[in-house]
Amino acid sequence: MKPFTTLAAALFALIALAHAYRLATGCEVVVNGHVLPLWVSAVGLVVAAGLAVMLWREARESARRR
Repeated sequence: MKPFTTLAAALFALIALAHAYRLATGCEVVVNGHVLPLWVSAVGLVVAAGLAVMLWREARESARRR
């Protein structure tokens, strides 16, 4: 597998885990004095997890073609 693709997939998976943690615990995130609602983390979880899965699959496919 390509190192950059694997690293990017791991980073997106870590971001997805952070969003899942926030959803599970209900932690408040404040940006510039505004509290972000939990649905923002739900969207972030879906997007980050989807990107991680797509990158992981792409890395595995490119390794098979070699």
